Amino acid sequence: MTDTFDHAPQVWTAGQLRRALEALPDETPLHVGVADGPGDFDGYSEYAVVDLEPVEKDIPGSRSDSGRTTVEFTLFVDYKAGQYERDPA
Repeated sequence: MTDTFDHAPQVWTAGQLRRALEALPDETPLHVGVADGPGDFDGYSEYAVVDLEPVEKDIPGSRSDSGRTTVEFTLFVDYKAGQYERDPA
């Protein structure tokens, strides 16, 4: 049997993000470090922020046919600029 644990990171608000960015020039590129595992930033993958979109999601615990949704704003990230080998299709 595998050991499990609850992982509940604090999700930043838009205000927290604004305060963190306020001293940066407008031209500053933003990157995101993605943890290798829950809370594990010793080794992380780095991606470039490319978009911010409102994403409509079902409200947890509601039936998918109830039509009850919420909107979460999601930063979308892509691989950093560079040269990559194409995945064989």
